[in-house]
Amino acid sequence: MPLYEYFCQSCNGVFEELRPMREATEPVPCPECYRDAPRIMPTSFAAFTFRDGYPRRIPDDGKFYHLGHKVSKPVTGGRPNEHPEVNKPEPKKRKLKGEVSAIKDMQGMARKADLSDLYGNPVREREVESFVEQGRIIKQGTPNAAPD
Repeated sequence: MPLYEYFCQSCNGVFEELRPMREATEPVPCPECYRDAPRIMPTSFAAFTFRDGYPRRIPDDGKFYHLGHKVSKPVTGGRPNEHPEVNKPEPKKRKLKGEVSAIKDMQGMARKADLSDLYGNPVREREVESFVEQGRIIKQGTPNAAPD
């Protein structure tokens, strides 16, 4: 049975009533004052359609929702609760020109055996970049040099 709205002039109230379609135009007694109230047009209206099995409001912008974010395509696979538009992987950080040239300079010094770590151990050329990325301290000077 459809839901219809009615307006009571005596108590100035709007109320809803479930009625068969054949009785929709007939007045209904008001639940407050029990006087007959005529039917009115709905004060609110919500239209929707179904797209891909989900109810969608009209007008539909063609977007989908994934965990509260608007996305252009629905999730079709992959890991649960992840969407490629929402969970984008962060790109690897690129080194600046100054950092690249400093690493090359340190590799040149390591080739000459002129670099050591914090404990005085020699640093090899291929280890320099990993030391810098890890934030380990590299000192210039001959490792384990005996004082004269």
